[in-house]
Amino acid sequence: MNGALNIAARLLVAQIFLVSGINKIVGYAATQAFMESNGVSGTFLPLVILLEIGGAAALILGLKARVAAFALAIFTFAAGWIFHGNIGDPGQLVHFMKNLAIVGGLLLFVARGPGRPAIDDSGDDKEVNA
Repeated sequence: MNGALNIAARLLVAQIFLVSGINKIVGYAATQAFMESNGVSGTFLPLVILLEIGGAAALILGLKARVAAFALAIFTFAAGWIFHGNIGDPGQLVHFMKNLAIVGGLLLFVARGPGRPAIDDSGDDKEVNA
């Protein structure tokens, strides 16, 4: 049962990044323009796509999941701050809090690992003491 829950948790957290990365490829020019309208250089878009799709795949497979989760957590917090940082706007506040919730879930993977089954489960189920 725990194995199925671990896989489900990884899939549910990773799917937002996988879908978002694919959508950025499909709507590349529009995404680039949106980034630039928010003060972020569009030249970063290929890195964003690689992080979202690669990080999602790593998390789903349990391959270097702690590293992937940490990178996605930093990215998600930064993206939330840049694109939804107007917390005086109730709609933007909800989006920012959503990003914070995702960061919280990712940090659990950083602390606990991907759970079994995973491709790279070295250190799995051992809490990281920072």
